[in-house]
Amino acid sequence: MKFHNKLATVSIASAIFVGSALGNTPTTYASSGGQAPTNKEDVSYMGNTKNPKNVIFLVGDGMGPSYNSAYRYFADKPETKEMEKTAFDKHLTGTQRTNPNDPKENVTDSAAGATAFSSGHKTYNGAIGVDENKQSVKTVLEQAKENGKSTGLVSTAELTDATPAAYASHVDSRDKKEAIAKQFYNDKINGEHKVDVLLGGGAEYFGEKNGNIADKFKADGYDVVDNKTDLQNSTNKKVLGLFADNDMPLQVDAPDKNPKLVDMTDSAVKRLQQNDKGFFLMVEGASIDKSGHPNDVTGVMSEMAGFEKSFDYAMDYAKQNPDTLVVATADHSTGGMTIAKGKDYLWNPKAIREMKHSGSYMTKAIADGKDPEKVIKEGYGFEVSANQIQKISNEAKKLKKLDEADKKYEDQLQKLQDAVQKPINDASHTGWTTNGHTGEDVNTYAYGPGSDKFEGNIDNTDSAKNIFDFFKNDVQQ
Repeated sequence: MKFHNKLATVSIASAIFVGSALGNTPTTYASSGGQAPTNKEDVSYMGNTKNPKNVIFLVGDGMGPSYNSAYRYFADKPETKEMEKTAFDKHLTGTQRTNPNDPKENVTDSAAGATAFSSGHKTYNGAIGVDENKQSVKTVLEQAKENGKSTGLVSTAELTDATPAAYASHVDSRDKKEAIAKQFYNDKINGEHKVDVLLGGGAEYFGEKNGNIADKFKADGYDVVDNKTDLQNSTNKKVLGLFADNDMPLQVDAPDKNPKLVDMTDSAVKRLQQNDKGFFLMVEGASIDKSGHPNDVTGVMSEMAGFEKSFDYAMDYAKQNPDTLVVATADHSTGGMTIAKGKDYLWNPKAIREMKHSGSYMTKAIADGKDPEKVIKEGYGFEVSANQIQKISNEAKKLKKLDEADKKYEDQLQKLQDAVQKPINDASHTGWTTNGHTGEDVNTYAYGPGSDKFEGNIDNTDSAKNIFDFFKNDVQQ
């Protein structure tokens, strides 16, 4: 989506200084109600049973209700008759509506979804931190920083991807990743960078091709790390961790040097909690969605497991720190995954547990020229028929004839991945209806002071409105 109209420039009473491609724009605030504070004394920094000092907001990108149910089957202990609850089940409070404010589409993408629960404003698909008129909207992370709190963004995707971007940048299109990375560095609040802890992928957008942004962060006192060991050894309160050029590998495929989502969550919390005024932290399990798009059930379950560990960590922290609110939800569902397919009333997670690699990992290896038979034997935990391996090889040959710039390449790559994943989808009886998003309501999980505000069926914008109210934000409609 291209943006041609220059945004209006106005002067606002705010400590945010925007140095971005959008220029300085009027900022709109959202609130679920109540009176704005009239002075600094009205702002409660320390937190209590009604007003949390710390907020950890977890986003399972693409984690629709079928994913939560399927994960319960997947995580269940086979030796027990009763199906055990997951960490999520214990804290289910309600559901969220996810529809965007888009002139053509009524099913959200991650950009509009993240803008909704970061700012409290519905917007069009592709929008990052701007409303339907492409005007900047204030985010809960920015409000936290204005209040003197520490802030963090953690994701298994590129840090410039839609969800983290929507908390700390304002662009008219999610594709402007270079501009998003520059805003992370250039935009300041009270003379400080907006985000104290940035952990995820996307090194490509912080390097030489985009103004050596990582070096600039380092010069400003941040530790810049690219592996788990250096992250754990760093004692700096401010850190930029870039663990992949683009998205981080799926947990089932990741090398040992990479931190897992729970490692990044732990590292962020330990730094942010040193601020007596509290913190705001967003943690995204991004690759749930990135596995759902190509219908990779192995990848989905791998990332659900990683997300549950981070969720469990956050809940344990909140139980030990009663001034901490934890909320977890999704921006949408992905893939239309079904738990069982065909005529049989059966879903078999045992086959998924036996997998050694994700479908995406095997597809990339074959696309890169590795022998299909060898890749399948190394990636599968059970025998795949010679007939299916031949079908995979045939799809690989078709892909090899295409240039990556060819419009047909992505379609053929998906056909290859479909062939790679057919044995595990069949063995597990997993069905799919789309390679895109679906519009059903998503689950909400919450614990801690203010968690009652997330009960029942709420709109995704209410997540931000509630947090703004906790932070005692000014209301300007």
